[in-house]
Amino acid sequence: MKNLILLFICMILPIGGIAKDHKNKEKHKEKRELKCDGPYIWRDSIGYGARIVSVGRDGKLIDERVEVLPKDYTFRVKSHKGKYSFDVKLHEVSRPVSVYPSASKTYIISDPHANFSCFRSILLAGGVIDKDFNWTFGDGHLVIIGDVMDRGKDATTILWLIYKLEAEAKKAGGVVSFLLGNHEPLVMMNDNRYTEQKYKTLADTLHIKCGQLYGPRTELGRWLLTRNTMMRIGRDLFVHAGLSPDLYKWNLPIDTINAEISRGLYLRKPQRKALSDRVYFLFASTGPIWYRGLVSKEPKHRPAPADSLQMVLNLYDADRLFVGHTIFPQVTSFYGGKVIGVNVDNMKARKKKRPRAVMLRDGKTIFYTDKGE
Repeated sequence: MKNLILLFICMILPIGGIAKDHKNKEKHKEKRELKCDGPYIWRDSIGYGARIVSVGRDGKLIDERVEVLPKDYTFRVKSHKGKYSFDVKLHEVSRPVSVYPSASKTYIISDPHANFSCFRSILLAGGVIDKDFNWTFGDGHLVIIGDVMDRGKDATTILWLIYKLEAEAKKAGGVVSFLLGNHEPLVMMNDNRYTEQKYKTLADTLHIKCGQLYGPRTELGRWLLTRNTMMRIGRDLFVHAGLSPDLYKWNLPIDTINAEISRGLYLRKPQRKALSDRVYFLFASTGPIWYRGLVSKEPKHRPAPADSLQMVLNLYDADRLFVGHTIFPQVTSFYGGKVIGVNVDNMKARKKKRPRAVMLRDGKTIFYTDKGE
């Protein structure tokens, strides 16, 4: 009887192993398929034409040549599964100013990480857009504190929406400010540890690296090269991660920080080091896109004493600093309200109806959930 049982087990194990192996192969194959994405627009280095690449809802690659790209070229952008879509019109890009007067209302969010549904939801909650993705915030100021890229499937979709809203806000007397985080440089320097497979598959199909999807000749790359890293609105500072005591020692003006980060966007660490010690520092662990010491007491993050924070605030003529980067259950304040951490787990906070955005209005600081104020 025992021999029969052993024989039976030996007979079924290979079948189970084959079935499992087949399932893994199918899953691997599915991951390698092209998914709805784009468009990516590469401008000709000489001339006025462009190459335009996108992936349709059916997973088919669309690769077109345009001999003359109109200045107001308009195209449709779809989310990962095609559920949401909107039109985008090309516009001139240039570096925004880094210091603004106080706005009638300022809406602050952080770290969308390619989750389009969550991004859309929190913009609707603040009255920034309508359901057709049109700007409805009037002369208000929208601030996104970095990290659109990585961890999700709609990085390009969100970037195009911010690009679109920037132009619409300007016409209405408002402003859209997208600050660079640490994940934009990671992707642009081809560090794809956190990048979804769909982008790797598209890059492989085009025989390029992921970073080249946002290269300096692409429309989004040209735009990203002009994005700031740090800014001030009234007496409030904004930066992705934090401002360390080391930054105070460098004594760098905001405009210099923004320009130097742009210089190093597409470079790897050794190349940044060779370019300049200043650029290398700005991308390092105590630089503005990585430093956690204002919101963490862990020794490895080199927490900043209160007087050091005050010195940095004084240096940049500010009273308060808004940061993202480090995740908290909900919007959280530090140093008696002088530092406000806006980054949350967007999906979890949305589900549990926790605040994940901040509105500055009428001298008040108001926390917002996806249901509004």
